[in-house]
Amino acid sequence: MTQSSGWRVGSALAVVAICGATWYARHHALVNETKSAVQEQFDRSELISKPAPDFSLTDATGETVKLSDQKGKVVLLNFWATWCGPCKVEIPWFISFQQQYKDRNFTVLGVAFDDDGWTSVKPYLAEHKINYRVVVGNDALDKAYGGVESLPTTFLIGRDGRIASKHVGLISKPTYQEEISRLLQAPATGETLGLLHPPSVPRP
Repeated sequence: MTQSSGWRVGSALAVVAICGATWYARHHALVNETKSAVQEQFDRSELISKPAPDFSLTDATGETVKLSDQKGKVVLLNFWATWCGPCKVEIPWFISFQQQYKDRNFTVLGVAFDDDGWTSVKPYLAEHKINYRVVVGNDALDKAYGGVESLPTTFLIGRDGRIASKHVGLISKPTYQEEISRLLQAPATGETLGLLHPPSVPRP
């Protein structure tokens, strides 16, 4: 190999090394930024670890549903609407959870935010054979839970009545199952259960 050829090879290797280092730095910066964004979204609710705001509304049969009556149970509180695409993905999971965990002090409560209320909600409940109780939300309930900016928004409430986690948008079924299982194993009274961190987000 001539001296000129060696110089060109060496230069090429240097460029590759620099590009590789640049990609590595950008990749890790992006990963850290993504983790920070996920952590911030997950932790942003001021309601985490606090008692879930109580409400009293009627379900599709006209019976009163009061959240405080569910204390001692793990509650999956889902804000949704019949027109919401991601909600339609989650609802079969919630039907399954209700069936699977109903004998373990667990319940799902749905809060529909359709503009026309029961006009749309009742036929939807019948068509999809929803096996958990559903109420129609109002402005007061929306405000009590920090303002629901997008649907679905779901809260997991521990058996002590405190909010353990909040999810905005569609998440995975295994993530819900993991959190439900953890909450079912926790004591009904005592210290705050605290935030349940998803597997992809490290504890602080």
